Amino acid sequence: MAKKTRSTQTSKGERRNVSKFNCTSETVDVIERQIRQRASWKRGRNVVLTIENPNKNETNKRFIKVNAKDVWGEHRHQKIYTMTGTAGG
Repeated sequence: MAKKTRSTQTSKGERRNVSKFNCTSETVDVIERQIRQRASWKRGRNVVLTIENPNKNETNKRFIKVNAKDVWGEHRHQKIYTMTGTAGG
């Protein structure tokens, strides 16, 4: 069997080369993910966040993964505010 080359063939662009599912990204999904990450962090789970790399010299690593404890701190040290007192005026 002869080896085929694409030197003379050009794509007509008739069909998608990636799945439509992978191209759809809604902001609702991003917000829901952040809410779930925050809730897991409050429960003391090991949460990993993806943030932009602060070292701009590392151009091959645009984003890095860091532990949520390093970014948000320990979950036990966060103050929980509750409403106390009587309602009304």
